[in-house]
Amino acid sequence: MSIAFLYAGQGSQHAGMGKDLYESYPEFREVYEGIELPFDLRRLSFEDPEGLIHETKYTQPALVAFACGVTAILRGMDFRADYAAGLSLGEYSALSYAGSIDARTAVQLAAFRGDAMQRASQGLACGMSAVLGLPEEKLSEACERASEKGLVSICNYNCPGQLVIGGESEAVEEAGRIALELGAKRVIPLKVSGPFHTALMKSAGDALSEYFKKIHFKTPECTVLYNFLGRERREGDPEIPELLIEQVQKPVRMESILRELLGKGVRSFYEIGPGKTLSGFVKKTAKAMEIEGVEITSLETAEEIEALRERMRG
Repeated sequence: MSIAFLYAGQGSQHAGMGKDLYESYPEFREVYEGIELPFDLRRLSFEDPEGLIHETKYTQPALVAFACGVTAILRGMDFRADYAAGLSLGEYSALSYAGSIDARTAVQLAAFRGDAMQRASQGLACGMSAVLGLPEEKLSEACERASEKGLVSICNYNCPGQLVIGGESEAVEEAGRIALELGAKRVIPLKVSGPFHTALMKSAGDALSEYFKKIHFKTPECTVLYNFLGRERREGDPEIPELLIEQVQKPVRMESILRELLGKGVRSFYEIGPGKTLSGFVKKTAKAMEIEGVEITSLETAEEIEALRERMRG
């Protein structure tokens, strides 16, 4: 049975994440001890006394460090996946798993990306909202009708029945109102600090473009599926740096990625990171495709890691 690792994105972070893993696994500790940042990563992740973990420039390196630490534990167990993908930020963790970049580089890239995205958001009245139960065509219509209020667009295609819009606040609110008129079941404003994966992130994309000039991405050792493409790279597609630049300012196509994986016969998914958001996406996508027998396992705690170890022994 083919296995896929799915790496969580921003929004799943919480104080205390990884503390039990740090105390239990030398591989996890080694990742944290090998990273140099202008703040105490362990203190932020395990305690967060200043309440900074939800600020984008801190959130992103903290989540990637956590993911790389879990990956290091899995490598030590000789537990591997055939495919890797991540939700937005999680793409950096997927590339690290695949050997395209090492853990230290992935975390430093995430720190730069988070800072660039936070700076791109400064001074903007912006927002994002999840829209449930409305087809893409109708939500596109809602965004177009709301565009007189400002920039708004679909920025996340998460799973069947769940899309996300982002942009300037008034336009996002208007698009949400129109979406409800057009039949959306719910519109849920999200607690985010920027209009991520929209054209308003162009300055962050430009900053990444310059930064990537000094980063070497190796050919991935396993198949990685990319947010911008909604699938793996093929001949003629942009190189990895270009895909990451596009990803920050264009929609994330997670549903397409999950459909690709399920279509390739993947039935065993492992969500690496805090929370179970991606597990929910997998369940809804498999149900829409009428696929049964899909196993989804979350790997966030030492208890869950040990449960996997027992299964491997069994």
